[in-house]
Parts: sequence; C-alpha cells; structure tokens
Amino acid sequence: MNIEIISVHNRGDASKEHVLLRVTGDADVGRYLLSDTTFLGNGKISNRLRHVFWFPDKKVKKGELVSLWTGKGTDTEAKSAQGVKVHRFFWNLAKPVW
Repeated sequence: MNIEIISVHNRGDASKEHVLLRVTGDADVGRYLLSDTTFLGNGKISNRLRHVFWFPDKKVKKGELVSLWTGKGTDTEAKSAQGVKVHRFFWNLAKPVW
C-alpha cells in the first residue's frame, strides 16, 4: 500500500468534511478506493459497504497528499501551507459520510 489515511476533518458537515491521505510511495491513486461499512447489531463491523469512492486514474508521488471532500466541487491540485502538493477530489454528496 502506497497511500495511508491520516485523518478525517470537519465530520458531519458535508461542505467541509474531508479525508486526508498521505502518499508513501509513487502510485496511481486510481488503483484505490475509500469506503465505509455498516455495523451489525452486536456492534461489530459488517462487510456491507455504504459509501464507496473509487479515485480516478492519476499519478501521485511519495510525500504528496490526497484529500477526498464529501461535498460538491471540482477536482483540483493545490499546495498545503507547508508547500506540499495536495490532490483534491470531490465526492459530490449532499450528506456527510463520516
């Protein structure tokens, strides 16, 4: 795995909610998806997926960041405050996921 989840920001607000991921080795983000599951009655995690986002094909380099925003927007690239390239993707959902 060349991409790892770092954190979830602004949970519960679809317009600001996003997951931040770090690229740990050169990769094509299009080989990854992000999803959440449901829970069983006993509190254990099920294998039923609720929300699934399959990233589009795009080369990313070690040290860069990827963010998946729950709300509406247009995929872009930006620089973080520390000067790191951030690949921003938008799920275009109306309701929060996380």
